[in-house]
Amino acid sequence: MPIHPVSSGLAFAVTSDFLQSPTTTFAPAGTPAHSVVGLSWLVYGITGGIFLVVGGLLVYALLRFRHRPSSPNADQEPAQVYGSNQIELSWTVIPILITVMLFLATTRVIFSTEHAGKSPEALDVTVIGHQFWWEYRYPKLGIVTANELHVPVSDPKHPTPTYLTMSSADTDHSFWIPRLAGKMDLIPNKVNTMWIDPEVAGLYLGQCAQYCGTQHAKMLLRVYADTPEQFAAWVAHQQQTASQSPDAVEGKAVFEHNACISCHTVAGTVANGRFGPDLTHLASRDTFASGAVPLTRENLRTFVDDPSHFKPGVLMPPMHLNQHDLDLVTSYLVTLK
Repeated sequence: MPIHPVSSGLAFAVTSDFLQSPTTTFAPAGTPAHSVVGLSWLVYGITGGIFLVVGGLLVYALLRFRHRPSSPNADQEPAQVYGSNQIELSWTVIPILITVMLFLATTRVIFSTEHAGKSPEALDVTVIGHQFWWEYRYPKLGIVTANELHVPVSDPKHPTPTYLTMSSADTDHSFWIPRLAGKMDLIPNKVNTMWIDPEVAGLYLGQCAQYCGTQHAKMLLRVYADTPEQFAAWVAHQQQTASQSPDAVEGKAVFEHNACISCHTVAGTVANGRFGPDLTHLASRDTFASGAVPLTRENLRTFVDDPSHFKPGVLMPPMHLNQHDLDLVTSYLVTLK
């Protein structure tokens, strides 16, 4: 049967889009991801071979032994075969050998990624999953931020991997950046670790891979792999307290006289809540609401007025501010760079 050009074109387009997706697993950009995709190709190769062999035998049997009305034995049942030791031995031993090989290959990848030696140049980051946002702490740098993780790019000649120590504040989450590494669960009262070493600077996207509540689908992940210069500049900026713009004094006062400070921290002010994301440098981020909403003045204003507009089920309640105070708080938040 000839292959229709439209069908082949569609298949090529789908495959091309899949491989170019920012969350594809088949464009690895880090050592753990290379190991995972290598194992994936091995599994696809073996299972694809099994599919072709079994499918080929099935097609052969259907064609070779199909019913032929003209055959002199057309009304008789084909000869039955029972108790073939050779066949039974084959379909027992071969699957066992394949299973053992896949087990050993998988174990090798798990040990090579989870028990790799830690470089003295490694960066440590504590990751805490919340409903529904990510908290990132850099204990050696004195930085606390949210939703957008910045790490240095890792030169293979001078590796600077990032080690992530993970836990959860409420329910199970799962940290998964497909192009950098396999996924790792964040579980309350349990500490898990993983590491990433981006080879190329840029933005890597991911998604919480464990259902964690009604906003799980918008529990997005953003990892910025910075050049050494970019990362040094980001660290220096994050280590500063929040800017105190004289144009936002009224908005700051409204912010601090409402329940905002019970949940959010703004370094250098009286706001020291920990239930919600740290807002010290909110305006320097590209997104908010766990990467689900582009950070613009209008989006911030809408979110403060009614968070469920963007994220139904979000734990932050509507602030019920009047329009004047809502404008002032928004003006204050956009100065937090």
